[in-house]
Amino acid sequence: MKTVEEYYDVVVVGAGHAGCEAALAAARLGCETIIFTVSMNSVALMPCNPNIGGSSKGHLVKEIDALGGEMGKNIDKTYIQSKMLNKSKGPAVHSLRAQADKDAYSMTMRYTMQNTDHLTLRQAEVTELIVENGQVTGVKTFSGAIYHAKAIVLATGTYLKSRCLYGEVVNYTGPNGLQAANYLSQSLKDNGIELYRFKTGTPARIDKRSVDFSVMEEQFGDEKIVPFSFTNKEEDIKREQISCWLTYTNEKTHEIIRNNLDRSPLYSGMIEGTGPRYCPSIEDKVVRFADKNRHQLFIEPEGEYTNEMYVGGMSSSLPEDVQYEMYRTVKGLENVKIIRNAYAIEYDCINPNQLKSTLEFKTIASLFSGGQFNGSSGYEEAAAQGLVAGINAALKCLGKEQIILDRSQAYIGVLIDDLVTKENHEPYRMMTSRAEYRLLLRQDNADMRLTELGYQIGLIDKVRYDKFLIKKQQIAEEKERLNHCLIGANKTVQALLEANGSTPLKTSSNLAELLKRPELDYYCLAPIDPERPELDDDVIEQVTIDLKYEGYITRQLKQVEQFKKLENKLIPEDIAYEDVQNLRTEAIQKLNAIRPHSIGQASRISGVSPSDISVLLVYLHQLNYRKGEKSE
Repeated sequence: MKTVEEYYDVVVVGAGHAGCEAALAAARLGCETIIFTVSMNSVALMPCNPNIGGSSKGHLVKEIDALGGEMGKNIDKTYIQSKMLNKSKGPAVHSLRAQADKDAYSMTMRYTMQNTDHLTLRQAEVTELIVENGQVTGVKTFSGAIYHAKAIVLATGTYLKSRCLYGEVVNYTGPNGLQAANYLSQSLKDNGIELYRFKTGTPARIDKRSVDFSVMEEQFGDEKIVPFSFTNKEEDIKREQISCWLTYTNEKTHEIIRNNLDRSPLYSGMIEGTGPRYCPSIEDKVVRFADKNRHQLFIEPEGEYTNEMYVGGMSSSLPEDVQYEMYRTVKGLENVKIIRNAYAIEYDCINPNQLKSTLEFKTIASLFSGGQFNGSSGYEEAAAQGLVAGINAALKCLGKEQIILDRSQAYIGVLIDDLVTKENHEPYRMMTSRAEYRLLLRQDNADMRLTELGYQIGLIDKVRYDKFLIKKQQIAEEKERLNHCLIGANKTVQALLEANGSTPLKTSSNLAELLKRPELDYYCLAPIDPERPELDDDVIEQVTIDLKYEGYITRQLKQVEQFKKLENKLIPEDIAYEDVQNLRTEAIQKLNAIRPHSIGQASRISGVSPSDISVLLVYLHQLNYRKGEKSE
């Protein structure tokens, strides 16, 4: 039988959120790219929660968009409700979240990919890597076809040797009953790649017609819509929104769960994989938070043209009969009909410490990896990694320098650095608390931080870049104007301040100083600012935040300066840590395992102490001195 052989620049394995971003990035950078999926129905599939964004995750989506990725644009086209979370707190933790029409999201992403130049979407199962002399050169599919490539991106999500469980029922499928990928794991092991076994889960889907919404709390979207994509304005995407609903578990629910814990695969030993700490099942919640007599549940529509509703907060792997019993104790769900059972899913993923900060494998050249396959959880975390992996795979094909986002640049940088540097024994979830410089890494300024880089890479076009430069200039000019616009302590000014609960002026001030007062904002100062220019809301937001938090921002920028000094001290790739005198054995072992690219990264490795870093700095100084002598 004749074997099919084809040649591409980049092969992407898996078409979930990571794979889609990777393939689009590579193709848009001019690389001939093919992306494989076990099923066309799994392209940009949302097998769990029907939303994009949320706390810290909204930051990731905004950053993806600022770099030229697709997720923000796609959810702007297909959302059914939009809400800004944490509005009562500071801007650093404001996070946009949008409920998605799942089917529309998937179909729209698939349509985008099928109409992107240099990109081929192919349904087939990849079963084997082809590696020659430490370099990946292609993949083989189940049919025996061979696809040669200059770079490969693995984005297999939760499909590798996956199995779905509830009670004693085990289905050897991927999410939503789709085909699992059962062969690639062995090829990865044969090539020396270390695999983990992780687990996640999802709640039941219920019939909207069987829900009593009259006893639940209706959850509305925001009146003012903030787009995810910086290319959109509110008027471009505003629509009539669809409500979600809030209800709660109760003691009866918890009693049923406790009485049936021995029938849960989580507690019976059937599940081998490690689950996500920050997205626990309802069984875990009841056990771990035994003092709580209720837990929030959000009843969320799966789409505009379906009666399926998602029971957010009640993920489970309990048996089918127990699921009926416990769901029907919840207020409003007394007569609920289940459309799809809740289940847990186990799958193979890698130890991400095997990756460089570029998301290329350390031991196999030109092999990149992104998404849940890297031991993370969440659509947004997956898409962010996929974008970086796809960019770097393309840049490697093009013979250009790859990118590394650091912790002071982006949440994406924090995410990737945590994965490749720290020991992760459970699915990793992004949180605002993980970002040391979160006041600088706000979602509202993601374009200010990353659009320049997106343009340099080639994913941001000239038209968008020019608009960005205009916005940047407007922000700078308006801050300058406010700082130099003097305001006297006259009757009009004092009356305005009094009306807004602000202290009267004792002497003249400027508008910037007034704007820094917590009780005042840009709009309420309009009557005493007749020369203010016409500016878009997003420009005004940046100006306001920059001025109100100026002291904190300045302090954090100084911290970043210190951080950069260590990040810029690069460690030679061929360094032999055994030759570094006075370096502790544990530190040698950990440094050899991670192979950090900088002193900064080395300092974040568990088991490497500050004294080890000092020893390493002295060694590198001596090494550079000796090299300098030789060059003379």
